[in-house]
Parts: sequence; structure tokens; C-alpha cells
Amino acid sequence: MAKRSRHVGRRARAVPPATNSNATANAGLADDPGLGHMSGAGSDAGNNGGGQISISGLRNRYQKAVARRRNWLSHWQECYEFALPQRNGAAEQTSGGKRLDRVFDATAPDAVEQLAASLMAEITPPSGGWFDLEPGGNVPGDDRQVLTEQLGRAVRILQGHFDRSNFAVEMHQAFLDLVTAGTACLRLEKADLHSPSAFRFTAVPLRDLAFEERSDGKMDAVFRKLSLTRDEIRTNWPDAVNMPERETARDDADSQKRFAVIEAVVPAANGQSGYDICVFREEGGASHGDLIYRGQFDVSPYIAFRWMKAPGEIYGRSPVMKALPDIKTANKVVELVLKNASIAVTGIWQADDDGVLNPATIRLIPGSIIPKAVGSAGLKPLDAPGRFDVSDLVLSDLRDRIRRCLLADRLGQVDQPGMTATEVLERASENARLLGATYGRLQAELLYPLIRRALYILTRTGELPDIPIDGDVVVLRHSAPLAQLPRRVQAGQALDWLSRIATLGPDALGEVDLPVMVRWLADQFGVPDHLLKPALPPLVTEELA
Repeated sequence: MAKRSRHVGRRARAVPPATNSNATANAGLADDPGLGHMSGAGSDAGNNGGGQISISGLRNRYQKAVARRRNWLSHWQECYEFALPQRNGAAEQTSGGKRLDRVFDATAPDAVEQLAASLMAEITPPSGGWFDLEPGGNVPGDDRQVLTEQLGRAVRILQGHFDRSNFAVEMHQAFLDLVTAGTACLRLEKADLHSPSAFRFTAVPLRDLAFEERSDGKMDAVFRKLSLTRDEIRTNWPDAVNMPERETARDDADSQKRFAVIEAVVPAANGQSGYDICVFREEGGASHGDLIYRGQFDVSPYIAFRWMKAPGEIYGRSPVMKALPDIKTANKVVELVLKNASIAVTGIWQADDDGVLNPATIRLIPGSIIPKAVGSAGLKPLDAPGRFDVSDLVLSDLRDRIRRCLLADRLGQVDQPGMTATEVLERASENARLLGATYGRLQAELLYPLIRRALYILTRTGELPDIPIDGDVVVLRHSAPLAQLPRRVQAGQALDWLSRIATLGPDALGEVDLPVMVRWLADQFGVPDHLLKPALPPLVTEELA
């Protein structure tokens, strides 16, 4: 066991201080011919994929993945149409077109935006502090302090890149897709050298994606359909081996003709680590000439995550899917209420067909004179056919159920002004119960792959050393507000118990190790270690006593 500890200690000391020099960054770029591209799909991918690749096999896998997705498209389309019409991630639509023609009730769109904003604030707040790196349990005690300082420096560098990138914008878009369709995908790639951050994020629409699921339930293989011109293909993949051929004399290099290409990021074959990236024409035969680009990733740039998952299904299910019947019903009720209101304003009239009164020429405006025959009844109003009081009751119940399904007004600030300590604990417990299962899935499918991919990029650029978050030497700790809720509940219960112990007198309070409890409470509330006095070793403490 002692031998194991010395080995771990050597690994801990091997983590050098981070550097931010241009020389180091450029040296990291020189090791990878794919780094430094202005854009693209293979911006940090190596272009030395070994062995032959079967384009026909990849195309067949893509077609099967699209076939498995076909049943979901109509479902996604309805969810986006009624709950998030401004971002239709399931169907192609003209840019700038009207998307609210069939939406009469805004309860669902408002609740979706509130839930996405709550997830952003509770899981990945823009202010930062939602992750931390700590020494693992196998790191010896004499190396923990040094490793803690180095990991703290790495966290600050990593958080700085997140803050300077478009992470907040694209992450919010991904949360909107997650709440609406149950599945979202975030792409993290290396930005160009002129960008203030090394990261560039993209929330990829579901209409462009098809997934394969491994036996352990992870969505590992990603197929993305792109519509690109020749210039865009050449920009994204400068090392492209087969460019689309010109079909006419006018179809020159500057043409805006677009080609459908598939970007496949699949686990490496033959049991090798990493991922293969293959870009090929969507339409074609079994010819190797359909291959446009091939490279390799050590860590996949695609991060796919789900709200919840039904057994036997690849794609996730969302709270909007659960509330969709009520959303459609409320939408129809509001439409009927508006039609009834227009009837109540303008009225429905009947008139005798006396040959004098022409309904086509009647204008119901103030001061108008409508002729009628002698003895004729003229115009007679009819009573409104609907009852607004009944529709209001039905609509109120529907809206309450929609907001309850979408967790509106149920997530938010735990410690609001005027709330007692008991109310704060109850609110925190309620939030933990509502999102407990979902947060556990997001930890595995979103947070861990995101940090792993980000560390990999900074390692390749030379800003950070290789930091293995394997739980042995380095542990990834989620410190987002939602992750702290159970710890705060435990801390609140401990404080309540301590207040009860204090009422029993000094003898009862003397049984509590207050310094240990203070440090435990600081850890539960996420208080930084540098705000506490250094803890003395046990031998020194006994001598002082």
C-alpha cells in the first residue's frame, strides 16, 4: 500500500504549474496539423487516420440511424410548434418566416423559457463556480496541498475560457432544446488563434443529427448532415482529399451551389481509443472517392445529453412531451375564446328577406341609417353562443397543469427574503426532488464530457498539463447551486440540531467538536479553504493540549 502511495505522489507532482505563454501555445499547435483552422468540423482532429474506411458501411449506418429517428420527427415538430416556435430545431423553415400563426396561448413558451433559464442558473450559471477539481483519495497527504494549488490555478484558467467564449449563449439554446425535445447536442471545438477564448460552442439542431447508442446507453456515434459550398468544405477541411466535381462550365469555384455532406464521428474501430471522423457525400455509391476527409479525435467534440430516457429508446423525452395534450387543448380553447369574443363584439344579426334590406351593403357603424320595408322587423341580434365563464375555468385549470409539468415557479432562488430557515430547507428539498434524476443524468452526459473535452483542448494548446479526472489523482466536483442543495439541507439540519443541543446547557454543547463542525459546515456551504485557519496535525494539537 505504501508503494502505491509513493506512485500516486509522483503522479501528483507531475502536474506542473499552468502557463499561458504564446510560445507554449504555438508549440502545442505544431504537434497537431489540424489545430488552428479557422473553422470547422475537424479543427482539432488529426488527419492521420490509419487503415481503410468503408464509406458504404458508414452510409448504411447513417441511413439506419435516420430511419430510427423518423418516428421522432413529427413528435419534435409538434413540441417546437406549440412550446418553442421561435427555435424550430426539428424542421427546415425559411429564415425570418412567421412561426406564431398557430400559437394562441403563450403559457407553454413562457414556461419553457423559464425552465431553461432555471437550468442555466442551477447547473451551469454564467457567473461560474459550477465545477471544481480536487485531489483524489489516493494522493498522499504531503502532496495534497501542492496539487490543490495547481488544480485551483487550472480551474481559474478553464473558467476564464468559458467566460470569454459563447458558452452562455449556446448552452441556453441547448437547454431550450432539452426542455422542448428531450435531447440536445452541444459541439465544443477549438477556436481560432484570434479568438479571446480557446473554445467555440455550437448548439446543433436535432434536425441535422442522428445518433447511435452503445450497449451501456451512451450516445457515442454522431452523424451530422451539413449543406456546404465548395469554399466552405475547403475552409472546414483544408486537407480534403476529394472535392465535389463541377457539373457544368458555369459551376466554378466561386459557385454557391451547396452539397449535402455527412460528418460522422464514431468510436475508433478494432478496440482502439478515440474517435474517427469521416466526412463523405450523402448521395453516392460504394466508391472510396465519396470520402472528403478523414481524421481522428482523442475526445469527441459532440456532447449529447437527454432529459429522461425510456427503456429501449435512444432519444430522450421532455417535460413538454408530457404536457403536450394540455398545451394543444389550451391553445384550442384560447382560439375558440377569441372567436367567441369577436362574435360578442360584432354580434350576429338576422333580417327579413323583404327585398329592401341587402345584407351585403350593410355597414354596422355609428350613425348609419339602415332602410327597411314597412312592417318588416329589420335587423335582430342573436345571443352569443358561448359562455366565457366556463371557458375561463377550463383554461385556468389547463394553464396550471402546464406550468406544473414544466416546473414553472417551482425552481428558483432558495433563500428568498422573508423566508424562515425551515422554509428554505423545504424549498431546497423540493428542488432536489424535482430535478434529482435529471441532474444525475446531466452529470454523466453533459458536465463530465464537457469538462473533459475542455481540458483536452487546453492541453493540446499547451495552457494546461494533462489532468486525468479519473477519481484516482484528480476528482471532478460539481459545485453548481443545484449540486449544493443536498449539502445545504444536511448543513441546515446540523445547525438545527446544534441549536437544540445548545438549549441543554454547556455540558451538552461541550460534547460537540466545534472546530471540526465548523470545517464540515464550511465544506457543505462551499466556503473556500483559504478563509479558514490552517488545521494543525494531530500530534501538534495533542502537545498544545
